[in-house]
Amino acid sequence: MTQDMLSQTFGALADPTRRAILARLARGEASVSDLAKPFMKTMSLPAVTKHLKVLEKAGLITKTKEAQWRPCRLNGEPLKLAANWMEQYRAHWEDRLDRLDDYLKTITKKGVKNGRKK
Repeated sequence: MTQDMLSQTFGALADPTRRAILARLARGEASVSDLAKPFMKTMSLPAVTKHLKVLEKAGLITKTKEAQWRPCRLNGEPLKLAANWMEQYRAHWEDRLDRLDDYLKTITKKGVKNGRKK
């Protein structure tokens, strides 16, 4: 069964190691060994490579081969699709939070009017 692209994106983003790798790649391309360095005290190179494969499968990074060097680059398109998907819910939740704020102001005013303080 093939997951849709959005599910793969959110699945890849669910792991803090993968998010850290993406944050590093946001500053520019890097080799696999450069990406692995910050994690070498807590995990093996094969474990980091597995994280890179998840990111690559989700389309969040591209990895090429240039002689012995394997540069990785960030691909922002899946992130853009995820942000667009979340945007449709942002307006809904902002409206709900605004109504909650109005309600809380109303009950606070009633409490002050009745001589009650917090």
